Amino acid sequence: MDQDTILALFRRSGALLEGHFKLSSGLHSPGYLQCALVLQYPQEASLLGAEIAARASQLKPEIVVSPALGGVVIGQEVARGLNTRAIFVERRDGTMALRRGFKLQFGERVLIVEDVVTTGRSTRETIEVVRGAGAQVVGVGAIVNRGGPAVSLDVDLQTLVSLSLPTYKPQDCPLCSNNEPLVQPGSRLKGSE
Repeated sequence: MDQDTILALFRRSGALLEGHFKLSSGLHSPGYLQCALVLQYPQEASLLGAEIAARASQLKPEIVVSPALGGVVIGQEVARGLNTRAIFVERRDGTMALRRGFKLQFGERVLIVEDVVTTGRSTRETIEVVRGAGAQVVGVGAIVNRGGPAVSLDVDLQTLVSLSLPTYKPQDCPLCSNNEPLVQPGSRLKGSE
């Protein structure tokens, strides 16, 4: 699947939105990718997961770990494509943690899977949890990199789409200056990406 084909999936499902959005990072943007609108269709989720799995298979991951909530569905589909198990981390008192009895083995090879990477904050937090459990992060896979080269991770990042949508600090946002209504579609309450 090439980038145009994937973006066509987003457009068809109404997942590529235009307006004035407050991202979970606190930044504002005129564009937003709501991956859940694509991933609600199991066939599309399966296609995207298989594509990420194919691109990450050379890393030989033994398990997929995703940050909740956005990475859970795509993480499951990538794990299906890799024939591995999938678990997720979630926030407890504002901090990412393994919960629900999920465990990682010492030295286990982990692929972190996200839906969208913007600043990389939740990805880095997930990496910290994995490394704190003694496992080895072999790479990160995501449907979309909307942060471009500015996303700084110390592991390989494989994405299906690189999309440059401008972001603004709230005080510098031209959309705010034009009094355009602000929508907060993200899944994370209070905090930043």
